[in-house]
This record gives sequence, C-alpha cells and structure tokens, in this order.
Amino acid sequence: MYRVLTIAGSDSCSGAGVQADLKTINALGAYGTCAITAITVQNTLGVRSVFEVPASFVGQQIDTVVTDIGADSLKTGMLVNDEIVEVVCNRIKKYNLKKIVVDPIIESHKGERLLSSGGVKKLRSVLIPLSYLVTPNVPEAEVLAGLKISNSSDMKDAAKSIYKQGAANVLIKGGHIARQTNCEENVLKGEIVDVFYDGKSFEYLKEDRIKTENVHGTGCIYSAAIATELAKGNDLAGSINDAKEFVTKIIKNPLALGKGYKLAHFP
Repeated sequence: MYRVLTIAGSDSCSGAGVQADLKTINALGAYGTCAITAITVQNTLGVRSVFEVPASFVGQQIDTVVTDIGADSLKTGMLVNDEIVEVVCNRIKKYNLKKIVVDPIIESHKGERLLSSGGVKKLRSVLIPLSYLVTPNVPEAEVLAGLKISNSSDMKDAAKSIYKQGAANVLIKGGHIARQTNCEENVLKGEIVDVFYDGKSFEYLKEDRIKTENVHGTGCIYSAAIATELAKGNDLAGSINDAKEFVTKIIKNPLALGKGYKLAHFP
C-alpha cells in the first residue's frame, strides 16, 4: 500500500485542507496519514477563526506517523507560521523524506491570511529548497516571487524566481489569471493554463475553462493528487497530468451543499 503524508490545516466543512487531502489520497488508491497544523473554523463562505497547533506538537505527529507507518511522499498545505515551517523542514531532513510537494498556502480564497510573513520567509529559505515540486496559484506565486502576474510571460518569470529559491520543479496554476477580465492574452481568457518549469524548459498545461462556480479546495486536491501519484512511483510529468485530469473531473461535478463556494464530490 502506497503511503502519503499530508501536513496541513483542518477544514471544518471538509472541502479543503487535511480532509480534502485524505479523500483524494484514498480515492486514488493510497493510504493517507496526516499532521494537523491548525484547526480552522470555516465553511463554504470563508474562514472565521484559526487555532494554531503548537509547532512541537506538529513535530510529534510527524514523528509518530513516520516512525511507524512511513511515507512514500509528502505534501504540505497550510503551515501557519515560521515555527511550524521550521519543524516540518527539520523532520524532512531527519527522516530523509523524499517526493516533497509544497502547496504554499498563504491566503484563503476569500483573502484570509493563513501563513505569517515570517512563515513566508522561512518557506522561501528552508522549505522550498527541500521540495520536489512547488504548486502555487497566481497570488501565491506573486508573493513568493515578489512580482505582479497578469500574463503567461509573468508566470514564466515567477516560475524562474521560485526555481532559483531552490525548488526542483515549479507548477504555477493559472486559474486566477483566467478569471481576470483585463487579461492581456486571449489564450488565457478561454483556457486554464498552468505553467510548469524544471529549470531547463517550460511546459504549458492547457484545459478548457469549465463554466461552473468556484469549487472550494481544488488547490489542495490537485497537490494531494500529484503527491499520491508520485508515491505510486509515477514520474512527475505523468503525476501532474493524472492529477489535473482528476481535479478537472471534480470541478465538473461539484456539490452545492452550502451557501458559498461549491464542494468537491469525489468519485
């Protein structure tokens, strides 16, 4: 059985975070374990409150899981602050964990801050250099790269910047650009274009934009799916393509259970 460890926050409506990660991992045929970094009070309308788990306790969760069950891959989500980022990096080094997928969650879809400024600095300096793949959306890539993104050329510049911070590979998700009414490029108006960079060349992963309301937690699901495919021994290109296909199916068939964003319906 393939084992995937997710280190992320808990979402009380189960649309994102640890809950979405574990559903994804299970749906794709692996066994998911977790270390919870924060307990959020949230629903489809947004995040109302965050209770931060002490960094030492996060470390204990990782210790307990890895020394017993192990991990074939690992993904990080909401890491809250610099202390938790530091502990996560320490454990990655201590246990020589591989296939690290970093989903750099900085803000919620409603703009609530989910990673402190110190945490962002630590992410750049310590965690990104340990990553196999970093998967920011456009606003996250803007923060990490320190530049404004409004077209695919900007996405390439941001990917180069994040790569120079030590990432082995970078995948910038273009959904936010596709929603911009003043987007400079027609190709990005009708399509979702993700930009992949491995330090040598760029690849554009294009998907027709799905005419539906926003679905809560798709970034978490995407990165968890990639980590799961990597755990199975698949190569990175195949893992990304399979994960994109999986999350696209979910976006096409969401659940309208709340008053805000729709929720993922897992096959």
